[in-house]
Amino acid sequence: MCHSWLCLICSRMKRATAIIFCSLVLSVSSQRWLEFLREAGQGTSDMWRAYSDMREANYKNSDKYFHARGNYEAAQRGPGGAWAAEVISDAREGSQRIIDFFKHGDSRHNIEDSRADQAANEWGRSGKDPNHYRPEGLPDKY
Repeated sequence: MCHSWLCLICSRMKRATAIIFCSLVLSVSSQRWLEFLREAGQGTSDMWRAYSDMREANYKNSDKYFHARGNYEAAQRGPGGAWAAEVISDAREGSQRIIDFFKHGDSRHNIEDSRADQAANEWGRSGKDPNHYRPEGLPDKY
């Protein structure tokens, strides 16, 4: 009788330990997901700010700089920011291919510019200085 009582306690302790362990793993995992989503939101804001600045500046040959800067700032947020920057950049370039198809009848219109934009995007996401693409004379505000 004493032996079965001890087995019952051990069994419950094992279950309790397993439940506590799983709870810790899930809470860490969910905490990481929340952090990832927060970073993605902040990265999206970084990308939007770079786009808005590009539109406001309306400065010749500055688009690669703003592509690199937006991706750089978003990626500095962490994995979620880098993910958001990549998704937004790819969606932007993909949508441009569709627009070019309907506008020019050819989705390869300005393909070289699109590739150069993607190179600037990757440059920034990799942590390299976006000023590499900064055109001379662009106001310091940007």
